[in-house]
Amino acid sequence: MIIYTIAVFLLAGLAEIGGGYLIWLWLREGRPFYLGMLGGLALALYGVVATFQTFPSFGRVYAAYGGVFIILSVLWGWGVDKKTPDLYDWVGAVICLIGVSVMLWAPRQ
Repeated sequence: MIIYTIAVFLLAGLAEIGGGYLIWLWLREGRPFYLGMLGGLALALYGVVATFQTFPSFGRVYAAYGGVFIILSVLWGWGVDKKTPDLYDWVGAVICLIGVSVMLWAPRQ
């Protein structure tokens, strides 16, 4: 169950960040229009993929995904934009990961 949850969050994050990045390239850097269209499709895919989570609460899933999104964004910036994260980026990412874990897997009644 945990691996499935992580896989869905990663796929959703890649679709959202990748889609936003393609639109950024089109609008901000003058790249071809088709990149913007592909970005829009990726963003639509993100909206669908996120619904594959098995948790019953929309709000909790999206709040937890927000933490995953932050971590993936730091990694995207490092890998794609070649902006090395500093100590505070990593500390913030770890805090988010802890928060996501508490939200999703804390024992509830």
